[in-house]
Amino acid sequence: MSNAWGSAVSDDEAEGVGLVIAAPQSGSGKTVTTLGLAAALRARGLSVGVAKAGPDYIDARFHDAVSVRPAPNLDLWAMRPELVTSVAADAAAGTDVFLVEGVMGLFDGPAVGRGSTADLARHLDLPVVLVIDASRQSASVAALVHGFTSFDPTVDVCGVILTRVASARHEVMLRGPLEAAGHLCLGCVGRDPALALPSRHLGLVQAGEHPDLAAFAEAAGRAIAAGVDLDALLMTAAASPEAGAHAGLPPLGQRIAVAADAAFAFAYPHFLSGWRAQGAEIVPFSPLADEAPDADADAVFLPGGYPELHAGRLAAAARFQAGLRHHAAAGHLVYGECGGFMVLGRGLVDADGVEHPMAGLLDHVTSFAERRRTLGYRSVRHAGPLPWPEKLRGHEFHYSVQTSPAAGAPLYQVADAAGTGLPAAGAVRGTVCGSYLHILDGA
Repeated sequence: MSNAWGSAVSDDEAEGVGLVIAAPQSGSGKTVTTLGLAAALRARGLSVGVAKAGPDYIDARFHDAVSVRPAPNLDLWAMRPELVTSVAADAAAGTDVFLVEGVMGLFDGPAVGRGSTADLARHLDLPVVLVIDASRQSASVAALVHGFTSFDPTVDVCGVILTRVASARHEVMLRGPLEAAGHLCLGCVGRDPALALPSRHLGLVQAGEHPDLAAFAEAAGRAIAAGVDLDALLMTAAASPEAGAHAGLPPLGQRIAVAADAAFAFAYPHFLSGWRAQGAEIVPFSPLADEAPDADADAVFLPGGYPELHAGRLAAAARFQAGLRHHAAAGHLVYGECGGFMVLGRGLVDADGVEHPMAGLLDHVTSFAERRRTLGYRSVRHAGPLPWPEKLRGHEFHYSVQTSPAAGAPLYQVADAAGTGLPAAGAVRGTVCGSYLHILDGA
């Protein structure tokens, strides 16, 4: 058969193989490169699964556009190894090629030897393609690659893709030293402002807000197909992970109403698929459309997102807020994470200092007028109404602050990735609870 751009490909090419796409540091072009590789391989007639290392929800949603199923997160610090293996196997199942986009630099992680992209590559037994921003270097790129390939011999750095290459002459200046040093250069991609992804304070703008993500992915795919030797890339790949099922944390209820729109988009796919695998029914609803959570649900989940961008609409969403209060009064579990936690409080102060009334099921007020970045992995203990093990792991990433503390008992006792104790987090009132933390798995 032949692909959409005329190249021949055999029917058994790259069946069931995988690669990790990593970089020396953040900002090197991992997300666009992974997106482009997936699009280019799909154009060859191959099915592609994609996953994202670490807790970053937003990057993964871009990969949904080119993946056979929602791209999950794989995090060896915040998720048990058996769950990581199971989630990766599910993402790779039935695909010709499985791509894992790394996080930060290849060896960067919350703890030495644990939680990095390198750690994940070892765990999944997949080789690493290193994406390097070559915009300010020439022969030194060979020394950089030598360092990354020799630093840890248990990590197989199988090849290099160079991004932001200025010209054909610049490409020659890069390829020559790499090849002389015995490193495989899989391709070069030139500078192209059209391949930049927009961002805001928590990272990239959400995939659903991109004006034409499909066209962007196709453009990235053409750039990759033009500059990268896909046949050589596929030759470096290894067998995709295979494993039995491991469902993760128990569902919040038998029938769970899950907020799902631009204000509440940060629900991890492995959570929802794991709950479905355990027999739970997921019923999405849109607070921005003033939809109430399903009246027959026995639990409500408000994931994180960007409620601050829609505070006025959420304050005016009478049916939504009344529905939350109905479930709380009925003794059903109502759980909010980060943005969801903000909406469960008395008020949300936007960046202009205007306070918008929220559901008032918890007592706190959160504010974007007083911005402070809070970021990091968290291990927690809880004794609240959540049907989960006492010990959990997750992460925290937000710019808002609580200007009015939550009354009553906190939801979590908290420590950072190093085990250092932090202030208690969140709040519990009856069956209503939440915090700024995004939980990924049990400890």
